Amino acid sequence: MNDQEKPDKTRRNLVVATSVAGGIASLGAAVPFVASMLPSERAKAAGAPVEVDLSKIAPGHLEIVEWRGKPVWVIRRTKEMLESLKVAEARLSDPGSKSSQQPEYAENEYRSKNPELMVMEGVCTHLGCSPQIRTAEAKAEMGADWAGGFYCPCHGSKFDYAGRVYRGAPAPTNLIVPPYTFVSETKLVIGEDEKTKGA
Repeated sequence: MNDQEKPDKTRRNLVVATSVAGGIASLGAAVPFVASMLPSERAKAAGAPVEVDLSKIAPGHLEIVEWRGKPVWVIRRTKEMLESLKVAEARLSDPGSKSSQQPEYAENEYRSKNPELMVMEGVCTHLGCSPQIRTAEAKAEMGADWAGGFYCPCHGSKFDYAGRVYRGAPAPTNLIVPPYTFVSETKLVIGEDEKTKGA
């Protein structure tokens, strides 16, 4: 075998190295492209279900999460908060939530699946302002018969701890209850209920 018939190892090594480098470069270019097709955190907040860790919410505490660009309140209501719902009932516009938006499982006096846990959009149904929590201790500001709930400082709408609006307020309906489901004793998913789960 003469020199011309011997395989050129240098050329073969160069071809292999070039192929490997080209493959790595193609993979490097594909990763950002594939990643760009995955939903961003903003897109997830815009519509994807949001998980809430219930173990971190103490009695009387209000946790705020974002879902579809809106603040959603998750409140672990105390015994006193639940008792205040009966006290407020006679002064409410829609105590049975007949004209308000909530899933079927929240069509009750508590407007929730579990009386202790309230889930609702923290957006006033008047002009979209964000109400603030006002405890029963705020009687000097809210009136002697105030049992606790929420107050919208923009135009004065008042809501009880179930998000039901008081008569005479500019807000036309109760606060909206979004779809949600309990996936365990300590985890809640907002934006998903039994009907939409897995759809």
